This record gives sequence, structure tokens and C-alpha cells, in this order.
Amino acid sequence: MSEVSIAWVDGALETIDQRALPQQLRPLRITTVDQVIDAIQTLAIRGAPAIGVSGAFGVVIAARAFPDDPARVRAEAARIASARPTAVNLAWGVQRALTRLDGGAQAVLDEALTMLEEDGRVNRDAATHAADLLQRLLPDRPLRILTHCNTGRLATTAFGTALGALRVLHERAALESVLVDETRPLLQGSRLTAWELAEAGIPHRLTIDSAAAWAMATGQVDAVIVGADRVTADGSVANKIGTYSLALAAHHHGLPFVVVAPESTRDPATATGGEIVVEQRAAHEITHVAGVATAPDGTAVFNPAFDVTPPELVTAVVTENGVVGRVRPPRAGNESATPGSNGTFASSAIAEAHDSAGDRIAGIARELYAQGWMPGTAGNISEREGDTAVVTGSGLSKGELTAADVVGVRIADSVAVSGTRKPSAETTIHTAVYRATGAAAVVHVHPPHATARSAGAAESLRFTGYELIKGLGASETIDIPVFANHPDVPRIGADIERYLIEHPDAPPVLFIAGHGITAWGASLAQARDRAECLEAMCELVTLTGRREI
Repeated sequence: MSEVSIAWVDGALETIDQRALPQQLRPLRITTVDQVIDAIQTLAIRGAPAIGVSGAFGVVIAARAFPDDPARVRAEAARIASARPTAVNLAWGVQRALTRLDGGAQAVLDEALTMLEEDGRVNRDAATHAADLLQRLLPDRPLRILTHCNTGRLATTAFGTALGALRVLHERAALESVLVDETRPLLQGSRLTAWELAEAGIPHRLTIDSAAAWAMATGQVDAVIVGADRVTADGSVANKIGTYSLALAAHHHGLPFVVVAPESTRDPATATGGEIVVEQRAAHEITHVAGVATAPDGTAVFNPAFDVTPPELVTAVVTENGVVGRVRPPRAGNESATPGSNGTFASSAIAEAHDSAGDRIAGIARELYAQGWMPGTAGNISEREGDTAVVTGSGLSKGELTAADVVGVRIADSVAVSGTRKPSAETTIHTAVYRATGAAAVVHVHPPHATARSAGAAESLRFTGYELIKGLGASETIDIPVFANHPDVPRIGADIERYLIEHPDAPPVLFIAGHGITAWGASLAQARDRAECLEAMCELVTLTGRREI
């Protein structure tokens, strides 16, 4: 099969009839609008980017058929756009082609050909960004990735989105294997994805959809990567039915869940996932397999083609422009027990570790590492537990931190009392904050703008008029202390403790000159949010040159 799965040849749209795979690689030549609609509805052409580009070529066919009747062309275009309601790319492709209708059929064709050329480049860029993200989140080892449905060049026009990211990882020798969901009821995983992976020489195994969660539980999956048919303004993701179940399972087991899609799949006009119209498909797709009845005649069915995954379950949406918004690190749920690799359940101590502060700390650390705020092994995160603090160990990359990489220290003197790691010298900064305040969590990070602002600063930095000041508990003006960066880190801790005791109304953030910032709060999330507020405000100062507005 060539790199490109869709082409315009001698006045017709040529593609692969995906209904015939894997038994037969059958070409499909389309010359009428009715054929375009039928191909899209019967899934001979499927995948959001592919149907978007095909929809544009459908408009080309209509424009060539009715060159003197633009109203008829628009009516035909409306029929194409309504062929499948959930995937936003179809309407996008049709509308983009229609913008050139006033220029005639050739102008519409030129636009469709431009879209075809763009798609392969866009997919490769998005796939590369997704591969980069996975390697940041899960560094220094070949990955075992689970994927759902089909997101390769069959679903696009070239290279693929989520499957493209797997191709990039394979090219980098960073992919151990792929676990392929068969993707009931039409088996796009087993028929199409397994076929594409075999063709590309990528190691893979096929599994039934309902085995995916158990594969995660038994340590056979490092991350889940999928495509999308629509991404709403709030970050909800519509994708092939079964995606939501995978997101829930990945969230429960603390695994990254990454969505890869072109910008054309994002739908800012739809506010939330609850507004998405989910396509309901025919009963025979469930009651029959390969034409053979597998259910009694007349059995009623529930056959949604898609489901909608809420944004809190999505680690990141990645497009050709990179990660959309903030990376949400996976946070493991409240497992009562954790299965071992042989399918038996591990000890209660391991299960309890998944409910501990270590899991929360590791999740926040991975997030801040992905943002570039904890480069190398820099930075520390901690959480108070009575008279002790659970803090990240010394000399560890925060991008691959686990619950086992934390250490318990006494707040009174910073002496380690539990864990196998060595506490870093900066632990004394954390314990100083705990001794002087009622904080429940502390974050010490190295965001670039705030760190730069603190270099060479006086004893405090004043900010006035910025709305973000309210996120730090002030209203119009805030004075944030700047502490000297002594080589003797415990001395920094002593300075901070003394200052906070003498200034009980001090803001819950501080600078250490040229060394980053420290923030604290009633929870890890609040401490992180306050650090983000300070960094954002410092970035605005960098952009405007003004600390007072």
C-alpha cells in the first residue's frame, strides 16, 4: 500500500474500500455524490481526517456535475455533511471546499487537493508531538502502548495520528509493543490497525476490548493512545465507542491517556461533551458478525458508534501545534488491591501505596516536569502527614517519579523516618514552611519567568494591579519575599521559617533568588495552582516590562 490512502485520479476520488480488509485490498473509485455518501455511511471510508478530505472531494464532484447551479451544489454539500453527525471533520471539510465555490469547480478542486496535501503533513507533526510527550512522561525505556480503533493512514490520508505516533516511536526504537483492541462491533482494530502494524513491521498483539483493563492491571500497558472524531471547547473527546471505558481504566491505574488529532477535529463552537450528537448505527452490526447471525432474530440493540470522554480523564490532547492546554498527569484511583503480573493480587502494602501521598506527589511531579518546571532532577514536592512530611527523594527525574520514590521525614528536624530514598537538601525548605504555617502541601519548582524575575532582586518584589494576585490571596497589591540562595540550603530554610513566623500574613509563595519559587496550600492542587499563578504573573511582567499596572 502506498503512503497515501486517498487520491484524485482522472476526475474521480480513489481510495481503499476498508470494508474488504484484511482479506482483500480492494480499490474504490467514486464519481458521484451518492457514492461519496454511501462510502462514508457504510465505513468504506472512515476516520475523521479521511472523511473530512473525502467530503471536500464530494463537493468537487457536485461542482463538476452542476457547474451552473451553485444552489444545487450547496444542497448536495449539505447531504454530504450530514452523512455522519458526530465527526466534526466531515462538516469542516465540506465547508472549506464550499468557500471556493464562487471560483468554479477547478477552484474547489484546488482547495480539496490542498487539504489532501496538508493532511499528511499535519498528521506527521501531531504524531511527532505525541511521541515526544509520551517519551517525556515515560522516559528511558521502550514503551508498551494500547490503542483503540484505527488511526493510521487508512483513517486519515497519510501517516496517521495516534498510529502515526506509534510509527514515530518505532522509528526511534522507543516502542516495545502495541496492544490492539479489536474494537467491536466492526473490528476496526483487528481488521485495520493490526493490518497496518503488520505492514509497518511494528510488534503487536490483538486483544478483545474487554481485556484491556486487565492488561493495564497486570502491568502490560504503559500508556493508552487514541484518536478523536471531535474535541469540544471544554476538552471532551468524542471517539469510537469503547474509548471512554479505556480512559476510566487508564485513570484508575495511573496511566497516561493521550489523544492525537488534527486541529480540524477541535470544535470550539461546541461547549461541552454533553452537546455532541452521538450517532446510533444499525442493529445488524451487533446481531451479526461477517453476515452470520450471533443473536436471536428481532433482538433490540444499543449501538452507539461513539462515546464521549470527559476532559478530566484525558492526560493531553495533541495536535499538529503540540499539546492543547495543560498536561493532566494520570492519577491512580482508589484501588482496593493491585494485581500482580501473574494475575494474582499483590500484598496490601502495595495496594495501600497506591492510595498514599506518594501517588499524588508523583502525579503532580510528572505534570510539572512536562511543563518544564522541574528540569533534570530539580525541584521537590511534599505533603504533610501529621508530624511527618512525605517528600520527593533526591537525585530523581520528576518525569518518571513513582509512589516508591518518596521519603518520609520528621517535620521537626528533617530526618528521614521511612522510604528507601535519600531526602534532598531542599527538604529543609519544606519542613521550615510546615513548622511556620498550617500548610498541608509544599511545591518547590523552577519555572523560567519567576526564576528570572528573582535573580538579583531585592528583599521582595511588589506586584500591583494584576488579576492573578487574587489567586495568591491578595487583592490589589502583593509583596512577595525574595530569599538569598545560600550554598548551605538549611540556612535558606532557617531564613524562611524565621520570616514566616515574624510575618504570619505573608503570601503563600516566595522566591529564592535565581533558584526558583516555593508555594504552599491546603492541598497539593492548591500549592501547584499558586505556583502557576506566580509564574503566569511573572510571564506577564516579562511581556509588559511592568510589575505595576
